[in-house]
Amino acid sequence: MADNLTRRGMIAGIAGLASGAALAAEPAFAGTAEERKFAAIPQLGSSKRPNILVILGDDLGWADLSSYGSTHIATPHLDGLAKGGIRFTDGYSAAAVCSPTRIALYTGRYPGRLPGGLPEPISAHTDQNGIPPEHPTLASLLKGVGYDTAMFGKWHCGFLPWFSPLRSGWDEFFGNFSGAVDYYSKVDNSGTLDLYEGEVPAESIEYYTDTIGDRAAEYVRRSHAVPWLLNLNFTSPHWPWEAPGDRATSAELTARAKAGDTAALFHFDGGSLDIYRKMVENMDHNVGKVLAALRETGQERDTIVLFSSDNGGERFSYYWPLSGGKGNLNEGGIRVPNILRWPARLRARQVSHEPIVTQDWTATLLELAGARPDPAYPGDGRSFAGYLLRGEKAPDRDLFWRTVDARALRHGDWKYLRATTDADDALFNIRVDPREQADLSAKNPATLASLQAKWDAINATLIPYS
Repeated sequence: MADNLTRRGMIAGIAGLASGAALAAEPAFAGTAEERKFAAIPQLGSSKRPNILVILGDDLGWADLSSYGSTHIATPHLDGLAKGGIRFTDGYSAAAVCSPTRIALYTGRYPGRLPGGLPEPISAHTDQNGIPPEHPTLASLLKGVGYDTAMFGKWHCGFLPWFSPLRSGWDEFFGNFSGAVDYYSKVDNSGTLDLYEGEVPAESIEYYTDTIGDRAAEYVRRSHAVPWLLNLNFTSPHWPWEAPGDRATSAELTARAKAGDTAALFHFDGGSLDIYRKMVENMDHNVGKVLAALRETGQERDTIVLFSSDNGGERFSYYWPLSGGKGNLNEGGIRVPNILRWPARLRARQVSHEPIVTQDWTATLLELAGARPDPAYPGDGRSFAGYLLRGEKAPDRDLFWRTVDARALRHGDWKYLRATTDADDALFNIRVDPREQADLSAKNPATLASLQAKWDAINATLIPYS
């Protein structure tokens, strides 16, 4: 695979593509194998294991950050994070909706390895829809090598009494179990309060993004005798469309949800580009709080920070030039911002154009922390530690997705896509046509057949949809 790590990116979006999302051009880093090894900073004999901070946005579109091309949303803290590390242009979520991607992140496996990874997303409260407590997770494996672990925000990997973060390796949890809550009242689609301290119901009437941002900053400021893993899972900018201060909107939606309107929080009659902008900018502000806590406590250098989104954007998102969006397997539904910073080991102002997907981050973080997957539960991700730190080529493998009615596989620059059950199989050169408009299947039948066979081979190892 051609090397795709550059020190200073020319555009905010897709590599080598002059798009409307372009930023001011910067000189490109040639990135030969010889040069790339200098992208890492020598360890100089230090054996200190890094802290790990994983931040997820919720339904954040690929170009919703100014560092990815947004012209109307200001995200200075996340842009600064990118400037301090590596911005990935071809980062992908494991699924086109939220809970399967979260299962992939926590287990390092395709969502379809677990019954709980099949719902798109999890909504029913059953003993099948979640991560079984006995299944190893990123948190439990890191605990096994001495890490403290905490999660603040959205879990969405199963409901009590069967599933919870505390049963899957996290020492602390404050957040919601379902897919969405009102930002002030914290009721879910059923009108029921969904906010927990551990496994005990809690109450908070402040803006949710601010609350979990404060909790994460407080966690960072504590005295820690051992390294830590912190998962900070924002619900922003997921619906309902409520910006800070929109208490009247919250009161209306909460009343409707409590009265039995199970579609109230979907908020089909609300929202605007300006409200969405405020939600994303508030999330960025709260990321800034946590990054400031790292800096002020002297932990910044030795903390790995990963930022991503659980899937592509929804109604008010910006992801030009991609097509599609949340829920489908076009690029707009699965390509998301991915930013990695580790000042102790990774040089700043780098851009990578290598495809990387959620479960790859699980494998990478485990290796960087000195932990190993449980051989009884082999992971599907590939570690990028060698690529990042040792000048090795990025893992050469296929990226696989499926939904109940769609399928996709990326192999190098080629992408195979069946967008719906009734659609024809299509083939795109995703590097030159990220909008997926020029179907090259008729011109390249052998390539299409090869990718179809690769998809079938992986799918045969997964749990079928019922």
